[in-house]
Amino acid sequence: MQVLQVSAEIYPLLKTGGLADVTGALPDALGAAGAEVRVLLPGFRAIRDGISGLRPLAEWVTPWGTRAHVLSGTWRNRGAYVIDAPALYDRGGGPYLDEHGKLHADNHRRFALLGQVAAALGSAGLDPGWRPQVVHAHDWHAALTPAYLHHPRRPHPRAATPVGCVFTVHNLAFQGVFPSATFADLGLPKSVFHIDGIEFHGQVSFIKAGLQYADRITTVSPTYAHEIQMHEQGCGLDGLLRKRRNLLSGILNGVDRAVWDPATDRAIARPYGEDRVSRKAVNKAALQRELGLATRTDALLFGIVSRLTEQKGLHLVLAALPELLERGGQLVVLGNGDASLEAAFRSAAQRHPSAVALRIGHDEALSHRVFAGTDVTLVPSRFEPCGLTQMYALAYGSLPLVHRVGGLADTVVDAALENLADDTATGFVFDRFDGAGFGAALRRAFALHARRLEWRRVQRSAMRQRFGWGAAAARYVALYRSLLHTAHDRATA
Repeated sequence: MQVLQVSAEIYPLLKTGGLADVTGALPDALGAAGAEVRVLLPGFRAIRDGISGLRPLAEWVTPWGTRAHVLSGTWRNRGAYVIDAPALYDRGGGPYLDEHGKLHADNHRRFALLGQVAAALGSAGLDPGWRPQVVHAHDWHAALTPAYLHHPRRPHPRAATPVGCVFTVHNLAFQGVFPSATFADLGLPKSVFHIDGIEFHGQVSFIKAGLQYADRITTVSPTYAHEIQMHEQGCGLDGLLRKRRNLLSGILNGVDRAVWDPATDRAIARPYGEDRVSRKAVNKAALQRELGLATRTDALLFGIVSRLTEQKGLHLVLAALPELLERGGQLVVLGNGDASLEAAFRSAAQRHPSAVALRIGHDEALSHRVFAGTDVTLVPSRFEPCGLTQMYALAYGSLPLVHRVGGLADTVVDAALENLADDTATGFVFDRFDGAGFGAALRRAFALHARRLEWRRVQRSAMRQRFGWGAAAARYVALYRSLLHTAHDRATA
């Protein structure tokens, strides 16, 4: 089975969040499950530099007149395609924002091109030597892919069997919404700009295109698949998702244990496993020294590795910080985002330099050391499609403290009495998204930490969890096969 994965970023070449971790690990897992996977990526400099053996495959002319080249090469011993369009991708700043933190004004063009080329590889035979049977598009950046497959510019004359398309929602809150005037650049029929197409409150919605035209829709946890069909978390698209609910499924993300394993992690001070969890204390002391905190073995050390945004519930942490410090706790924060949250944590670090440490930005190696050194990882998100942070924390024995939503609900078992009794507890879960709910979970963490033997048992239970990619890959392959059967039935009907 030939599968083309389409995404805007991929670990370790380019990463801004969990999307890259998923798209970096999934191809290997799918390959192990029997699929032949190639990837299509935009030609950001970091991606172009990381793909070996790039050579010209085809020229592409966009609907607005820009010329681009599709290159083919190799990444991790598998085929890779890169869109070489320096005017669109070779810029300062990040993949989505400029040097000043503003969205690139032509993001609709930059990611429409990604969908156009994906569809051409699928339906127009852009690569004469390889054609996918399934195109798997990830998040809003690739969400026009199903629309272009549905309305191909130049269908391949030999493409008797239509290519199947899977669209995965990683976070419905990020939708790729643009002014209606941008529709003229997309090269889609006028009929597509309609309530039953990609029109969304008078604007163009990339993610709606994915939800409307994909053959199958997945999202990254079972609970989130249910939540986005409801008004509260449907982001205005819950009606469409309920309409297509028979095509929607939640497949829990996995963790790449080749990258996230404290027993083999070279980024941490001392490797350890569930049988040597006491060695975690060495990493705690090393992290405290590295970040200028008081080197106290008795301090309950909390960690945050996150985008600093309202979604992540970090105002709950700030409100509870006085109590956390009064109880003798410490806090490490690694991330960036909203200026007001950065300023609030910076102020706390300045007032309490021996108890609060802040590092602004993304630092992959430091994130490993934070999970290895902290006792508790805070993930009190308002909503969380899947969340990889709590899975990394579990692997490293940093007990997650989470709000019971999305993938957090699917992966963390609360340290309630009955769960402690049968050794299934792996962290702390609160239901009410408010200061009272978060504060109660915080106090339970302090209470359990005081009972060291029970704390160690929960740590070992957490570290025994295995959220590998094997199970997820098997479900994706089954989904792909169902598409092939459907396509075959259509073609022979």
